[in-house]
Amino acid sequence: MKSKPVRKSRIALGGTARNPEDVAVLHDLGLEFAEIPIGDLNKFKKNINKFLKLIEKTHLYYLCHGPREGDPNDVSSLKRYYLPHVLDILDIMPILNMSLLTLHLWMDRRYVKAHVIAFKIELLRTIINKAREKGIIICLENLSEDWHDLKPPFNELPLLNLTLDAGHGQLLRKENTTFGFIQVFPDRIKHIHLHDNLGGNTPEDDLHFPPGRGIVDFKNIFNALSKIGYIGTATLELKLFEIKSCLGFVKKLVR
Repeated sequence: MKSKPVRKSRIALGGTARNPEDVAVLHDLGLEFAEIPIGDLNKFKKNINKFLKLIEKTHLYYLCHGPREGDPNDVSSLKRYYLPHVLDILDIMPILNMSLLTLHLWMDRRYVKAHVIAFKIELLRTIINKAREKGIIICLENLSEDWHDLKPPFNELPLLNLTLDAGHGQLLRKENTTFGFIQVFPDRIKHIHLHDNLGGNTPEDDLHFPPGRGIVDFKNIFNALSKIGYIGTATLELKLFEIKSCLGFVKKLVR
């Protein structure tokens, strides 16, 4: 009996770009893309032409990170502010050929009420329907959830994907939840966020250290990604000087 062939993994590395100047630095560091967080949409619009020119100059491509949700249990705020903001971002993304949007929507059943989680699933349905028209992939980023928390939205929404955040997997949990996501949802992982921390149970413990400076088991995480043949992107969610300091270490992990 022949064994199944193992898919070869290919991970493209990028970094967070908070402004056009950051894109140029990421290019100089030899990275392949920039992930741009859009919190203030009006401020971002003022820089669109600069971002466009940098595509021509650097040949980097862009991914997008959506806004924070605010109070995770405030349905009214999600409906009145968060959803319209995200829908507006979807209108802007094609201008820069952005094909993937990562969203923060807390789904941890220990902290978010059941009816709010149900509302967020329907909110995601609305976002995904619009994104599909524009050829954009929507990824939900894990915060403190484990795979059980994300099973309902993934079951309800076949086109919803996962941005696997290895650093967040270490927070508010005894063991890093990254391995569970890789095992249970290998085909939903379309993007990865890389940063380190020392564990902990508060938002302040989300330290965003360079990989290798904390306790996140990146070696075994990348081994697990290799076993499922992960092919996709990974953003170093760090300051520029921190990316430079850990780039050699991360490239070894990727290889």
